[in-house]
Amino acid sequence: MTVDDLRLTHIPDVTAGMLIRRPACEVFQAFADPAVTTRFWFTKSTGMMKPGAVLRWDWEMFGVSAQVRVQEVEENRRIRFTWDDENPTTVEFRFVPWREEATYVQVTESGFSGSGDEVVARVADATGGYYQVLCAAKALLEHGVVLSVVLDHAPPEGLEL
Repeated sequence: MTVDDLRLTHIPDVTAGMLIRRPACEVFQAFADPAVTTRFWFTKSTGMMKPGAVLRWDWEMFGVSAQVRVQEVEENRRIRFTWDDENPTTVEFRFVPWREEATYVQVTESGFSGSGDEVVARVADATGGYYQVLCAAKALLEHGVVLSVVLDHAPPEGLEL
């Protein structure tokens, strides 16, 4: 197969998911309330995930931020937002209760744009990123452990690969 043989027939979406053994209300709150979310994902936020909110999320360790426009919030069930003003995408977190004390969190991101190579690179990066976030949330909510996977996913400055 050559590069000339590769073609996208549709723009891919990102889908990631993980079972977190905590009630849906607790898992939902961890993603809606930046007091919790900043312990496993971004380092700073301008507010709660509420319908119509326009927030700024910062990853201070990388010197980057994102503007987040909250579209829909269904208490303990779903959060939907858009982000990245240059190449906006839509992200939806679904919180699906399972048995009495567990929640399956499903993340979907859609609306990628750019060349085929750019879309594939963004989808691959986002997929890995969501799994890091879900693992960090799981560790925090199930075991009270703060993982530094978001911080540590990139090689530290000065490390030559």
